[in-house]
Amino acid sequence: MATGLSPKEGVVFKPEKVAQVAAYLLRKEGRPAPYMKLLKLMYLADRESVRLYGDTLSGDRLVSMPHGPVLSLVYELMNGAREDDHWSRWIAARTAYDINTTAQSNHWDLDELSGPDREILDQTYARFGAMSQWDLRDWTHKNCQEWEDPNGSSFDIKPEKLFLALGVEEKEASERAEKYRERRSLDRVLSRYR
Repeated sequence: MATGLSPKEGVVFKPEKVAQVAAYLLRKEGRPAPYMKLLKLMYLADRESVRLYGDTLSGDRLVSMPHGPVLSLVYELMNGAREDDHWSRWIAARTAYDINTTAQSNHWDLDELSGPDREILDQTYARFGAMSQWDLRDWTHKNCQEWEDPNGSSFDIKPEKLFLALGVEEKEASERAEKYRERRSLDRVLSRYR
């Protein structure tokens, strides 16, 4: 089971909330979805949360990968490189390239998602849900300036670069990135007492 901490930078990952975000988006899809599509939708929801509230829904690391920006630990969960009881409660094991909710997951049990979280997910799905995984990949390549092609590798997306890509002026982007890091530090400290 995942501890909730990322191996890099001690980012506090929220595994139950992340699993419920994935389940919520898959329910909107109404059928199994290509895992890359779900990865992109989850990234775009986190990006919108950063724009609106200065922090992600997931607590995950944002990284650039060859097919665009993704959530690092969510990517590992979807690929089976990481196991987590919360994830397996909500999300079935991936089959080939598709992913779906588990039979026992219940839409009414999504207690980790606040009203604003659901609004972000609803708006993200309304805007991007009809797109294919490849259209989403291409869209993020063109429209997410925080993403840089890692040439077959991956690397972290810096908060300053994300805020700049979201249209924040340089000085304010630097200030917001510092607040983002402070929240992450506080989350790391508080996670020790949970």
